[in-house]
Amino acid sequence: MAHIALFHSVYGLRPAVLTAADRLRAAGHEVATPDLYGVPAVDTVDDGFALLEKVGRDVVLERARAAAGQLPPETVLAGFSMGAGVAGALLADRPKSAGLLLLHGSGGSPDAVRPGLPVQLHLADPDVYEPPDELDEWRRAMTAAGAELAVLRYPGVGHLFTDPEVPDYDAAAADATWARALAFLDAR
Repeated sequence: MAHIALFHSVYGLRPAVLTAADRLRAAGHEVATPDLYGVPAVDTVDDGFALLEKVGRDVVLERARAAAGQLPPETVLAGFSMGAGVAGALLADRPKSAGLLLLHGSGGSPDAVRPGLPVQLHLADPDVYEPPDELDEWRRAMTAAGAELAVLRYPGVGHLFTDPEVPDYDAAAADATWARALAFLDAR
């Protein structure tokens, strides 16, 4: 069983995040889903970016740190899209994290990676928010820093393909993602 901090996307704490957390709980994991905005989720990505700017990136990170601070040091840091970036940003504060599970976005600075840190990234191929050259650079840096990195690509799907409430949703890719993510978490 793993303890998991699961951070939402720029949309906010949507039902899809809570459903994902329930799926992980049903597999025997303890999951926290902090609300990094403190207001209801929005329905469009543009509204999500506007809400992020209104709340402020620093406030979002402070709320994530506070929520993670209530969890065991070995907690797996996980997130959807923006939340993947949040999870990666917390890695420097949480060197004993059991792993980094990144859904729909890369995250984590190579400077914060301890040798052997398990990192799993699930990403659309191509992904509008992850240019290939930036992803390749991140992959090389994380591997050079000692991360046990697995990058899993899903051709032809939209960015947030595990969320059934957005047009990007792809059931087959979502099922494959959850099967792989559960195997990753079961190993923690």
